[in-house]
Amino acid sequence: MQPNHVSRFLRRITFAVSLITLCAAPGGAALAGAAEMPSVAEQLGFAADARLLIIHADDIGMSHSVNAATLPAMRAGRINSGSMMVPCAWFAEAADYYRRHPGLDLGIHLTLTSEWKHYRWQSLSGNGPGYSLHNNQGYQYADVPQVVQHAEPEDVRRELHAQVDAALAHGITPTHLDSHMGTLFATPELFRVYVETGRRYQLPVLLPRTLLQAQAPELLAALRPNEVLVDHLIMADANLQADNWDEFYSSALQNLQPGVTQIIIHAGLDNTELQAITIDHPDFGAAWRQRDLQYFGGPRVADLLQAHNVHLVTWRQLGALLYPRQAAR
Repeated sequence: MQPNHVSRFLRRITFAVSLITLCAAPGGAALAGAAEMPSVAEQLGFAADARLLIIHADDIGMSHSVNAATLPAMRAGRINSGSMMVPCAWFAEAADYYRRHPGLDLGIHLTLTSEWKHYRWQSLSGNGPGYSLHNNQGYQYADVPQVVQHAEPEDVRRELHAQVDAALAHGITPTHLDSHMGTLFATPELFRVYVETGRRYQLPVLLPRTLLQAQAPELLAALRPNEVLVDHLIMADANLQADNWDEFYSSALQNLQPGVTQIIIHAGLDNTELQAITIDHPDFGAAWRQRDLQYFGGPRVADLLQAHNVHLVTWRQLGALLYPRQAAR
């Protein structure tokens, strides 16, 4: 994959501002060579052209403000899935909440970047001068290009395993894996470690079919046919104005494509803690996260889903298709 293709793909993964409307077979048709495989929707008991949705909150464990916004909303059913940042300071609080509410559909937001100005974290797997996952101050790099430039694949592998192992040690049974800031989609080498980590722990991995088809078909071709469980991703970016927040998400829900869609949101409380963490960073800042929480914490979402015959599904359900023995534990 050429560097410009990588960057375009990463931008689409991380900063998609409009609906992904690229053509995909209803319900997520199987990859080439496995045309007889039933669609994900059919395997879950729905019609082949059903519209299935995961409302997924990223960054759980990043801060108390994010935990306080996201976890109760998940327990109330307003948000039906999420993923945790294991290296962050407030992961222990999120893990404690999970142990008290073990039915939550929580995965691991595999984290190789530490992007905030004053709030930084380290990797779990190593430190010291010359460690490829850390800058010269001993923190994870602030952005994806620096990870691509410096990270050794074996160090990445060690770190991803350490994050999964730490979650397991805290009593968490994760339902899936995904990638903070899309870092693990940035190069074929990182992508390979990402996919292999899912296979090692028998956990489904977020692999968006339409984006891979459009911008990295060679990565899609290297996957097993049943590993690709999500067809479309929807997420807002910094170009979305506050006055258009409700319109953007309502339009997205009204126009979902057949197959499995994941809407990625970032819930949080617009308070002094989160304002300090996200200072000088308007993308995914405190006000952004409060708006996401207000929209998906309100009653309108359920009405739209019912009106447009959209069915909520979870990563636990998807994982049961790929790894039935693991899902039964």
